[in-house]
Amino acid sequence: MKELWKKRQMLVERALREELTKTPILDDTLRASMEYSLMAGGKRLRPILLMAAADAVGADGTKFLPVACALEMIHTYSLIHDDLPAMDNDDLRRGKPTNHVVYGDGIAILAGDALLTLAFTVILRQKDVAAEALLRVADEISRAAGAEGMVGGQVLDLEAENRQITMEELRRVHMGKTGALFHAALRSGAILAGASEEQLAALTLYADHFGLAFQITDDILDVIGTAEDIGKPVGSDEKNHKSTYVSLTSLAEAQELARRTAAEAEAALRIFGDEASFLRDLVAYLVNRKQ
Repeated sequence: MKELWKKRQMLVERALREELTKTPILDDTLRASMEYSLMAGGKRLRPILLMAAADAVGADGTKFLPVACALEMIHTYSLIHDDLPAMDNDDLRRGKPTNHVVYGDGIAILAGDALLTLAFTVILRQKDVAAEALLRVADEISRAAGAEGMVGGQVLDLEAENRQITMEELRRVHMGKTGALFHAALRSGAILAGASEEQLAALTLYADHFGLAFQITDDILDVIGTAEDIGKPVGSDEKNHKSTYVSLTSLAEAQELARRTAAEAEAALRIFGDEASFLRDLVAYLVNRKQ
């Protein structure tokens, strides 16, 4: 699993740079700011999930690199904005100073805006896919990135600061803020690969459990991780007075919930054979990650 992940990371890195290089950008500072965050490394998890979902359906996931790259652009835009003083006010991301620390708030905001809109140009660069499927994927991704998904989750997250929220409210926050793009990545890969309704439903269920397990683990790492390991400040949830799976339960209970949720994600893949082995191994690895 790790070997395939590394190979596909390299594919994504190269494709992201190519997409950025061939895009006309009016201002050199804007280009530098966009490139600074987009090419800062990271797990490239969302594009890899898209490709893995296509693999599970029996296609070659690497055929869908443009759409995969678009997801990473949207994710990167969200990180730039999330780090801003008006949001989480973080000064470290992926082991480097955050975009606004280097380029200032205004350029950082605009770089995020540019990456978000560029993502949809890149989706339309996808070749060898039926127009109906590509339109369906564009709809999936736009809704996941917007008010009913990631942006909506960000707003719920802001409104939850400095108050105690319920576990159900916390789940709604993260279904939008984090889970929506995972959901879109896996469903998009399946749709692009021509998944049956049964396959799409199974991968959707996997996505829901995967996103929850990822967020619980993220909350755990914010308590027990190190800045060197995770590439961003630890303790930021406590600093921003945010409710988390750890604060609403306990560290031990959160760890057990992460394990149970990961097992439910793996169970969702029971209709697939070896072609879904990467997704099975990934969710098992997820709950033991250090970064």
